[in-house]
Amino acid sequence: MDKKSTILIIEDDQYISNFIAVSLEKEKYRVVSGKSATEGLFLFSSHQPDIILLDLGLPDRDGLEVIGELRKKSEVPILVVSARGQEKEKIEALDMGVNDYITKPFHMGELMARIRVAERNLLKYAHEKYETAFSAGRLTVDYDKRRVTLSDQEIHLTPIEYKLLLLLINNRGKVLTHNYILKHVWGYESTDTQNVRVYMANLRRKIEEKTASPRYILTEVGVGYRFSDDFDLTE
Repeated sequence: MDKKSTILIIEDDQYISNFIAVSLEKEKYRVVSGKSATEGLFLFSSHQPDIILLDLGLPDRDGLEVIGELRKKSEVPILVVSARGQEKEKIEALDMGVNDYITKPFHMGELMARIRVAERNLLKYAHEKYETAFSAGRLTVDYDKRRVTLSDQEIHLTPIEYKLLLLLINNRGKVLTHNYILKHVWGYESTDTQNVRVYMANLRRKIEEKTASPRYILTEVGVGYRFSDDFDLTE
């Protein structure tokens, strides 16, 4: 992006908050910081940041509640930066719509890389609001005609498979949990993920050249799936 993003840090540990802020400001980002959920939500409303870095262990409210509040208002990219590294909590945050999850302690280089991914997605989605097709490598999806082609050969997808593919493409680079997929494709939540696994396997057989080493639909073991965010997908 030509103009650096405004990043909101919601973190009660002053040392960590300052460390992240100084590192971001060195890279010419505009940074605003809040030490609590209440302050963070106020700063979100008043500054309209491009990206949010959120700790889950806040003094006044749980960070998961903050995610819920934010997602009622906006689809702004949320990157959780938290000491809570248990798989259950990661899945819960991803279920609620966060874009990424970085576990403390972390290397600043890793966090910067995740922020750059979020920036690329912001730019990409801004452009794609007016696009009628998606293309990556051999795969093309014509939204207007609801037509999917692989190497210029049309492939038939069932309505569920097509809906699943669009959900993945529209969230590419973002890990979608099994429960998130069930909610947005089938309209319900469940601990039974068999439907997701079956349809994902069918979709892969249709669009992947090698299902054992997929290029498009990547598995996040124990969590869900992610559509590749490699913008240079080529033959």
